Amino acid sequence: MAQSSTTILFVTAECAPLVKTGGLGDVAGSLPGALLRHAIDVRILLPGYRSVLSSVKTARELARFAATEHFPACRVLEGGTVHGVPLMLVDCPVLYDRDGGPYQDAQGLDWPDNALRFGLLCKVAADIAGRDSPLGWRPRLIHCNDWQTGLVPAYLRFGAPTGAPTGVRTVFTIHNLAYQGLFPASAVADLGLPPESFGMQGLEYHGQLSFLKAGLFYADAITTVSPTYAREIQAEPMGMGMQGLLSERKAVLSGILNGIDLDTWNPVSDAHIPRHYDAASLVLKADNKRALQQRFGLTGGRDIPLFATICRLAHQKGMDLILAIADALLALPAQLVVCGTGDPALAEALQALGRQHPDKVGVFIGYDEQLAHLIEAGADVFLMPSRFEPCGMNQMYSQRYGTVPIVHATGGLADSVTDATPEALHAGLATGFVFTPGTSEALLEAVLRAVSVFRNPQAWSAIQAAGMRADFSWTASAARYADIYRQLGVCDV
Repeated sequence: MAQSSTTILFVTAECAPLVKTGGLGDVAGSLPGALLRHAIDVRILLPGYRSVLSSVKTARELARFAATEHFPACRVLEGGTVHGVPLMLVDCPVLYDRDGGPYQDAQGLDWPDNALRFGLLCKVAADIAGRDSPLGWRPRLIHCNDWQTGLVPAYLRFGAPTGAPTGVRTVFTIHNLAYQGLFPASAVADLGLPPESFGMQGLEYHGQLSFLKAGLFYADAITTVSPTYAREIQAEPMGMGMQGLLSERKAVLSGILNGIDLDTWNPVSDAHIPRHYDAASLVLKADNKRALQQRFGLTGGRDIPLFATICRLAHQKGMDLILAIADALLALPAQLVVCGTGDPALAEALQALGRQHPDKVGVFIGYDEQLAHLIEAGADVFLMPSRFEPCGMNQMYSQRYGTVPIVHATGGLADSVTDATPEALHAGLATGFVFTPGTSEALLEAVLRAVSVFRNPQAWSAIQAAGMRADFSWTASAARYADIYRQLGVCDV
């Protein structure tokens, strides 16, 4: 890596491919690598979960932190690289060496000590930036991501235990404002933060400690993952109670649309799909559709539109809207494939639909990476009726694979899909179907519009080709982040 005076510590609770529950993991696995191309010396700091340490081939100790009144002892390990970016892991077995996921146990219950688990991640990040940092490398800026890292700016504000930092700036990125890291007020003292930090002008949110609010209040700059979402969260209902603070700080709030990993999601070279293709050989996409139909025992040929979705089964994602129109959709005729996990009631409703229509509906409860790629390559239409969606990535994956998205006009969905209006179709700019409001009636109307165009192969191919031409790389987004670093005085290039 070329030497750079721009040193940035990217702190995150997830990082694909090591650990991922959603879009945060994808961003953390891709954006730092894109920043390297801007001559930025960036390093990732991630908790040393059991699953992560087991997948890291070699780990070398970089520093030790002794136990304190508030935190157990831990080490910082060098854990190789992610897309060329050095990875550092906070190794603390008492907090991270567990079965289950990064936030919940195997039964889906939040770890009761999550405040301490992610408080330690924040504290170590602040210590690394301190005057007495045990590392030879010291960041000029810490890029924080979601509530799990929200205390970093607070620790910097009130002085990290190993020495108050000098001139260290912070960027806080909101990936999903709905998750706010709320804990009892007693956690303030437990985490070594001073009483004066707990107030309306600080960490307090309706009598609780909010990791998220700490990041929003104390960071030098705030970003979120799409321009539309940046506007939406400054008002109800998308502001999730934080709209007043975000509106006050709008001068330092930016919306930057996420990119995607173009190497991982590439129909020309995807190892997970049976037939490779590109925009010039879209006819070969039908082989992937056939494989997807066979996977779920769906009957019918390529002329029946195959709708699909991959999502968390939650109210936010609008799965209930899909269920509400399922009978009308299947009667077109059409087929439906769903891959997801989450709300047990939604999962059971989907499985019941599959039992009722075994030749038309395929349901997989869980997540399977190979199936996710096959769905993107094999479906004709991808459904994303999310009530809100900070950015979303599947609508971008879909366009890259010539799978036409139907999306609700919210957040990053509105920013990344061009509706197939007559004007957009005529101009060759349409890449999908956008509907509003977020109701089942509006979703069904969009489905009917899509099926009408699907029955016109020439028009449908034009939409596919326009989506496949779209640039969803991290190039432009990484440049925007570099601009923000530069505005904060830490980026010299």
